[in-house]
Amino acid sequence: MNGKSWCRILALALPLALASAPLVLAGPVPVAEMSVGAAAIDWHATGSYERLVLTVSGPDGQVIRQEVDAKTAPTFGLYDAAGSPRPDGSYRWELRAEPQIDRAVRRQLAAARAAGRGDAVAAELRQSGKIPPERVESGSFAIVGGVFVGAGQQEGGEGHGVKSAPKGHSANKAGNVFNLDQVIADDLIVQGSACIGLDCVNNESFGFDTIRLKENNTRIKFDDTSTGTGFPNHDWQLTANDSASGGANKFSIEDITAATVPVTVTGSAPTNAIFVDSTGRVGFRTSTPVLDLHVATSNTPAMRLEQNNSGGFTAQTWDIAGNEANFFVRDVTGGSRLPFRIRPGAPTSSIDINASGNVGVGTASPSDKVDIQCNAASKACVTVRNSNAAGFSGMEAFDAAGNSSFFLGVDAAGGSDRINYLNNFDLRFLANGTERLRFNNSGNVITAASGALLTNGGVWQSVSSRESKRDIAELSDNDALKALQGLNPVTFRYKAEPDEQYVGFVAEDVPELVATNDRKHLNAMDIVAVLTKVVQEQQKTIEALSTKVEQLEKANQK
Repeated sequence: MNGKSWCRILALALPLALASAPLVLAGPVPVAEMSVGAAAIDWHATGSYERLVLTVSGPDGQVIRQEVDAKTAPTFGLYDAAGSPRPDGSYRWELRAEPQIDRAVRRQLAAARAAGRGDAVAAELRQSGKIPPERVESGSFAIVGGVFVGAGQQEGGEGHGVKSAPKGHSANKAGNVFNLDQVIADDLIVQGSACIGLDCVNNESFGFDTIRLKENNTRIKFDDTSTGTGFPNHDWQLTANDSASGGANKFSIEDITAATVPVTVTGSAPTNAIFVDSTGRVGFRTSTPVLDLHVATSNTPAMRLEQNNSGGFTAQTWDIAGNEANFFVRDVTGGSRLPFRIRPGAPTSSIDINASGNVGVGTASPSDKVDIQCNAASKACVTVRNSNAAGFSGMEAFDAAGNSSFFLGVDAAGGSDRINYLNNFDLRFLANGTERLRFNNSGNVITAASGALLTNGGVWQSVSSRESKRDIAELSDNDALKALQGLNPVTFRYKAEPDEQYVGFVAEDVPELVATNDRKHLNAMDIVAVLTKVVQEQQKTIEALSTKVEQLEKANQK
């Protein structure tokens, strides 16, 4: 049996052997099986995941996002939630599978993040396999005439209706017969244009094209045959458009070895979608970038920062954007709240943080942790307002141990300002704190915690209720007289007020009966009580003498 006979036998036997052998597909298992129905496309997970996140971008710029658990198939229908048909055009989809991560690992990550070691711990857990790798799959489909274009149908790589060529030759679509592979063992110089592909024709009109790829599947592949240790060997490919029916019009750079597509530009992307000028500045939708990154659009240029939970951390999405109304940070995950906003026209150093961490409001040189400066004749520099009618508006300060605090602010429910010292309480239990001073907006101007108050008329009234006192006893006349005799009235001037003269007493020199424990202060009511007792005793003496005088006068008249 000659060599040609063996070849014929192998040619017949090999297809039969392959047909009976199990089919082994190369490459990674897909995240989900895509199922195209008459009214919707479903993605059925092929593995175990925490949840699936489907994101679909349409030709109108709208982005639809859907999150489901792994037991539910994400779906995309021909009609939106309002019942309106989706517009015709090309759609791009991305399916992200978030892995199942043990709760203990999540707690470990949360603690590490709080301690500032989140990235390092996450890398260790990922290397140990406790955090599975993230799985992402993407693709495209089209809607034409209100229906999905059939998926999976491939456009042939060979020309249709090609004439058969004689043995040892081949033919293109035009029927031009040419020899099979040609090997040139030297440099090839073409002093003109070159057309490569099954649809190239004789007398091709090149225009200004130097090299043209012409057929229904155009690819340029870079096949690196390096085998030496340490030499780079990834294969790359430039791909123009998908081959499948309903696929995307796009230009991609593909990493064939890693089976990834790191760069893609979809069809109909606007002019200057990405533009790099001669200085390295990058423009998005502009060919004249002014700064390193320049985003130009007709409505709210923005950037999204999206952390998914495939790495074990809690998912969180933020937007940073600006428009004619404000510059803002949006908490997308938290209900699209805007926790940070800057209005146009805000003055320089509205908020300024210096190298020491001091925060200045209205100043570029804050001298304290928070330094607020303003220049307003009839307005307050700081306004604190509580929208809860029963709440408190003000400032609270804790000591280093965090177990006591000071409150200065407004009691909205009580209709008054107040100063509180709180021991082991915070504002949620303000009523349990020890109130030191209250400033009323009507009636008494100041009310101290002891009950003493300053009236609107400027009179200080000390608390003197029996309910506030203990060990009450009569002051003897001898003690009162002795204390009165020990008082030494003097004139003086306060060092802090040298231009004003006063009359009074020196705290260190007064008798023990009217002295305070620290011998630095005096209570006026103490001295008033002594004077009152002495005057009362003197009044008794005067009344007794008056009675005796009247009796003598009556006796003399007789």
